[in-house]
Amino acid sequence: MAFELKTKAFAPDSKIPARYTCDGENGSPSLEWESVPPATKSFALISDDPDAPVGTWVHWVVYDIPGSSTSLREGLPPSEVLPDGSKQGLTDFGRPGYGGPCPPPGKPHRYFFKLYALDQVLNLPPRQTKTDLLQAMQGHILAEAEIMGTYERKR
Repeated sequence: MAFELKTKAFAPDSKIPARYTCDGENGSPSLEWESVPPATKSFALISDDPDAPVGTWVHWVVYDIPGSSTSLREGLPPSEVLPDGSKQGLTDFGRPGYGGPCPPPGKPHRYFFKLYALDQVLNLPPRQTKTDLLQAMQGHILAEAEIMGTYERKR
């Protein structure tokens, strides 16, 4: 079975409920994964919106998630370091932690949640950007899994 990312918050390729957006509580959805590659030492997660008017907008960066983890719980705090030692990087909102969908009114935007299984713990300091994380992960990605949801705001 292939490495798989799931959420109970929304069905794949469907609308993300408002509670996980700037129109609601703006809390992170829970994420679960399975069929992890055996050599996995840590995970990293990037969530972004490729449909943003300014180009891809980064909504969440988490890394050094322990290799024994199988989930991220709903509503994680915006702290730089989580209780399990996972670190949160900077979003394009300029702060660590989850920043939910908040597109301008109009067409729906797509929000990708991409989980990477890595062959090492990166041991990067908190507040890394998506670019920093992608560079540090080069040559260490064992597998990738993703889920996509959409969100639109009415005019």
